[in-house]
Amino acid sequence: MPYFGQDLFIKAEAKGPLTDKKYLQALAKNHLLSRTQGIDFIMRKHRLDAMIAPTGGPAWPTDWINGDHFSGGYSSASAVAGYPHITVPAGYVFGLPVGISFFGEAWSEPKLIKYAYAFEQATKARQPPRFLRSAEFKA
Repeated sequence: MPYFGQDLFIKAEAKGPLTDKKYLQALAKNHLLSRTQGIDFIMRKHRLDAMIAPTGGPAWPTDWINGDHFSGGYSSASAVAGYPHITVPAGYVFGLPVGISFFGEAWSEPKLIKYAYAFEQATKARQPPRFLRSAEFKA
């Protein structure tokens, strides 16, 4: 898989065990930045029950030379923190789905499920999958 980052998995596999001092230091720093100074800080400062953000930008064509073209979105902080994160359909761009992320602090799954479900019921954005010959690019 030379075009899709397989080398990252090979490099990760070659790293030491999860008890390695460097790994534990990096994990502690990640938790500090994503939890204590990140999600937890914002949630408490603004007295929030949950946060939302676009899950990712619209899909892009595969670029065999330059790789993926991420145009923004949310998921990394929750993943690094080990916190809950729910994505549901939010709509379509050029006929391709985009999602909205609901996330929060540790153990907030019941609230997040409630909010994500309410959003789904209010918007009815999900459509059954279709198999398109090409994207529907309309200006």
